Amino acid sequence: MSAILLATRPSESTQRRFAQWFMKFSSWLSNRVFKSYDDIVDHCRDAWRKLIEHPWRIMSIGLRDWVHRF
Repeated sequence: MSAILLATRPSESTQRRFAQWFMKFSSWLSNRVFKSYDDIVDHCRDAWRKLIEHPWRIMSIGLRDWVHRF
């Protein structure tokens, strides 16, 4: 088994990619006017499907330093 050295701080490109992904993700449900309850459910379902297509994004949250401070 060998040790893997990780950067103490993410690179600027990594931070930029995360910010771009977050902006895209946050727009899946925000800034909308829903027509009905069913419309809300449909949009939530679509947002959930998009989110589960990117499991590594969810897993990467647990690897961040700030998660373990609470």
